[in-house]
Amino acid sequence: MSDDRTAERWGYTDFSVQKFSYSWTISNFGFLLQEIGEGIKSPTFSSGFSDNDKWCLKILANGIDEESKDYLSVHLTMLSCPKSPAWARFRFWIISVDGEKTNGMASPRFFKFTPKQHWGFKKFIHRDLLLFLESWLFPDNELTVFCEVDLVVQDSVINSGKSTVPGIQVPRYTLEDELGQLWENSLFTDCCLVVAGQEFQAHKAILAARSPVFRAMFEHDMEEKRIKRVEIQDLEPPVFKAMMDFIYTGKAPDLHSMADAVLAAADKYDLERLKVMCEDVLYMDLCVENAAHNLILAHRHSAGQLKTKTLDFITARASDVSETSSWKTMLVLHPQLLAEACSSLASTHSSLLGPPPKCLK
Repeated sequence: MSDDRTAERWGYTDFSVQKFSYSWTISNFGFLLQEIGEGIKSPTFSSGFSDNDKWCLKILANGIDEESKDYLSVHLTMLSCPKSPAWARFRFWIISVDGEKTNGMASPRFFKFTPKQHWGFKKFIHRDLLLFLESWLFPDNELTVFCEVDLVVQDSVINSGKSTVPGIQVPRYTLEDELGQLWENSLFTDCCLVVAGQEFQAHKAILAARSPVFRAMFEHDMEEKRIKRVEIQDLEPPVFKAMMDFIYTGKAPDLHSMADAVLAAADKYDLERLKVMCEDVLYMDLCVENAAHNLILAHRHSAGQLKTKTLDFITARASDVSETSSWKTMLVLHPQLLAEACSSLASTHSSLLGPPPKCLK
């Protein structure tokens, strides 16, 4: 009997995220900032993952348009790449004389780079603030900018041999999909969650395993344990569904439109990983207009990482943030946060700049 086997070829594409960084020191920067005010480029550098990709940084001392003319603009430029286009997420900092990162700013997402294309921040730091911090940031008249990049790298493997026996293929891990189906299709449920009058069928074991708050409800002699019905009083259905999607699948829902509300839900039900996911999204979307609001939110829900980064952001852009409506609201409703912001501002600058600056009014 003949052994009939069919020749097969296969391919595999792997997307991985590689991290690289570049430190750029500029001498006589104070003179450049005050007297020349033009754009300058860094030396060309490579990611280190390929000898053929080339990048550079660019600083424009007077911004790029009328809106940003009073700011220092920073950009990351891809000069060439053999696997163009490339996708990258980037962060910029200024390095202080003590070697500490300060005035950090991160891109909110991955951006598509093609040769000669650049992305960055047109309002990275106000020129007046930079001159005010001159003795702290570059006492030797040297400014150091540090850039960190997450680069998406694509590798493809193609079988070019003539083997007629394919390897053993391990099925994809699907546990989160299968648990998600239990939730989406209300299969084998044993409790009911009521949100704004809407009923959602769920599974006590999964809820208890994922949330200490739900576990306490079902473990102790509470009404929820007896009647298997839980009233959710302070969540809207879309926020509740986002939280439940995470509970069942461990995957981050679309948070950008409701990260603040999901943060509150994650805090209430002790979902620490979801809470940190919300902190990350809120930090990526941080800007002058919402800085005070984010500080209030982080304080209210004990979001320590978001609070620290927001205070750093406010410290670097104090004059702009203090003009926003959310800052004025914070002064009235949360005066203790004003004290924390002033303390952060003072501790950052006082030891190197003489008397501490006045608190924001």
